[in-house]
Amino acid sequence: MEHLKERLLAGRPAISAWAMLPSQGAAEILAAAGYDAVMIDLEHGPAGFSEATELVRAVTGQGADAFMRVPANDPVYLKRALDTGITGVMIPQVSSVEEAEAAVAACRYPPAGVRGMAASVARATGYGAHWQSYVAEIDARLLRICQIETPRGLEAVEAIAAVEGVDMLFVGPFDLSANLGYLGQPDHPAVAAAIERAERAAKGAGKLLGGISTPGRDVAALVKAGYDLVIPDSDVALLRTAAEERTAAFRRLTGGHGHGD
Repeated sequence: MEHLKERLLAGRPAISAWAMLPSQGAAEILAAAGYDAVMIDLEHGPAGFSEATELVRAVTGQGADAFMRVPANDPVYLKRALDTGITGVMIPQVSSVEEAEAAVAACRYPPAGVRGMAASVARATGYGAHWQSYVAEIDARLLRICQIETPRGLEAVEAIAAVEGVDMLFVGPFDLSANLGYLGQPDHPAVAAAIERAERAAKGAGKLLGGISTPGRDVAALVKAGYDLVIPDSDVALLRTAAEERTAAFRRLTGGHGHGD
């Protein structure tokens, strides 16, 4: 089975969606709809690791890759996420070379890193059934994604991109704009310039580039700019948008008013 990292490294871009809801059904629908990967969000979403494990099952059961954004750059969070069997992990707010190196180390077994050795019992290894092959292969299969979202991270972005084991830089335009003093303005010219710097750093280091769309920059623009992974959608936004469109159309048809009017 080809994992998404292989596809991206071969120059074939991919689309993912955020799983914000702790709903196996919603995650399964995203995977069945054709998203190449589903990013289970433990930074902003309410799910815990037990629920997230069920989302991993739902996503991979439909043939998509299961990725996870951990709550913070912490070795405990990272090893628990990896033990669920994900093939991609996103680390938020990486702001220095040292933080990037620590994240990479937390994803690797000794002697290359510090990941705890529970391979004989973890779900990722079939609960020990194929732990030796997992340990031998996971480093090559795992997509390690560092988010650039802070002024410190931006100032160090070229050095972060050069860290061995960092596979992708992922620009977080909403947090980055807020941290640069432009809250709610991800398309501000100063923010756009900062994002362009991160893009150049990733491509200059030969690393993959990921990001999300904004009101002023859609998926087509990201693909044209050379993004390898785009995550424009979430289960929450897709559900809300579809529900709003449906109810608005009904009100226009009937001339009625909704409960919020």
